[in-house]
Amino acid sequence: MRTQTGALGAVQDALGLGAAILDTASSALEEAINKTKEIVNKYVARATPGTDTAAIDAEITQLKAQVVSIATNADFQGVNMLKTGGTAAAIVTGYQPGAAPTTMSVAAYDLEAALGAATDATAVDTALKAMQTAAATIGAAKTRVDSQKAFTSKLIDSIDRGIGQLVDADMNKESARLAALQTQQQLGIQALSIANSSSQSLLSLFRG
Repeated sequence: MRTQTGALGAVQDALGLGAAILDTASSALEEAINKTKEIVNKYVARATPGTDTAAIDAEITQLKAQVVSIATNADFQGVNMLKTGGTAAAIVTGYQPGAAPTTMSVAAYDLEAALGAATDATAVDTALKAMQTAAATIGAAKTRVDSQKAFTSKLIDSIDRGIGQLVDADMNKESARLAALQTQQQLGIQALSIANSSSQSLLSLFRG
């Protein structure tokens, strides 16, 4: 049972790592989606007659650069699911006694290049929808991992309670055995005391 809790503890650590990787990607995508919505609004404003298109273009350029920066910085312990060339994340999802931990693969999304070719509101809106789909996928994976973390934690607690009950049962058994031995020792001492007393009485008769 202690071996099982040790294995579950390792799985719990792996689940925590997976949750952190997914949380990093999810938070980055959320921020990128907000920036992309701003870009859509800028393109809509740019089409309005009389606007300063040069100023708006500069703002759009800055916002796109921010999205790229978000993607390249969405890194947790060397894993980045959002940069160009990012790889799918293998996330631990559970454990079966005597078998390797089960995992799931969460696909990477190239957020870094998502807006590279988007030069109008329609193209940016298409990219926005792709970001939202990726965010939903990662969010669903994170929910699954969080649920498994909670279950694994409860399972560890349950096994620990079982170990505690077994240890308590052994302690009670040993306590009862010790009490019996102590009683036997006390009876033996009393028997010796009585025997000594009787022998002294007999000797006194012969002396008399």
